[in-house]
Amino acid sequence: MDCIYLTGIRAYGYTGYLPEEQVLGQWFEVDVKLWLDLSISAQNDAIEDTIDYRSVISLVKDLVKTSKFALVERLAGSIADAILHSQDLVKQVQVILSKPAAPIPDFGGKITIELIRSK
Repeated sequence: MDCIYLTGIRAYGYTGYLPEEQVLGQWFEVDVKLWLDLSISAQNDAIEDTIDYRSVISLVKDLVKTSKFALVERLAGSIADAILHSQDLVKQVQVILSKPAAPIPDFGGKITIELIRSK
């Protein structure tokens, strides 16, 4: 199976366990890996035989911006489900969602969730 990677999708959102995270918000970073058959589009050079990356990027950004979940796991799962539902050609999706500045005292790293969903 072939893959398309969309990396570095950034959006400001309001998902988080702490009440202030759902009020003040924070930046999220999302990488998406899409498994699909690219053999036809690789031969005929027609966009209708693949996916339009812009629509997936827009979908991810809209979900991050408008969702208010307590858990990033739920946000990542929602992104994966929405991609599988909206993109007929995609057979499997991997979502890697990061909070680059999680509000945890004395922690300068980032929190990352990675999940894979299939049709």
